[in-house]
Amino acid sequence: MTAYIALLRAVNVGGTGKLPMTELKAMCEAAEFAQVRTYIASGNVVFTSDKSEDSVRTAIEKSLEAYAGKPVGVLVRTAAEMAGTLERNPFADRPGNRVVALFVDGPIPKDALDHAKGVKDEQMALGKREIYVFYGDGMADSRLAIPAAKAGTARNMNTVAKLAEMAAALD
Repeated sequence: MTAYIALLRAVNVGGTGKLPMTELKAMCEAAEFAQVRTYIASGNVVFTSDKSEDSVRTAIEKSLEAYAGKPVGVLVRTAAEMAGTLERNPFADRPGNRVVALFVDGPIPKDALDHAKGVKDEQMALGKREIYVFYGDGMADSRLAIPAAKAGTARNMNTVAKLAEMAAALD
């Protein structure tokens, strides 16, 4: 069994929103994932499965589309990949709530950061399947847009650390 983390993209998972975390957990259990745990109401779920990453993603996306009536993007990482994201953080000396990992599927073009728009005081760095961003003055006024991460989803490093810890406990 592999420990996985699924990160939902662009879905409202709040208590009065379209997808309560209890529903997300139930969907994962119905897909026959084991040891299912959710983390904060922002579309994070940790579990184990003997299925491949692609099969896991497909199962969750199909359940979400049936529930929401529209496609919902899902990015999947193994426990080891999430731990690696944390370890490779080039801004580890900065506050975890001001550094995000923008998770993407597929390879990231080496010139991805050259195409960023709206850059103010943000600092960026490429990872393996993530782009790291340090928001110096915070995210509230940022206009940063990175086309290579358009179909991705961001989590701050505090969340990445917690998800890595939760997934490691399942491995």
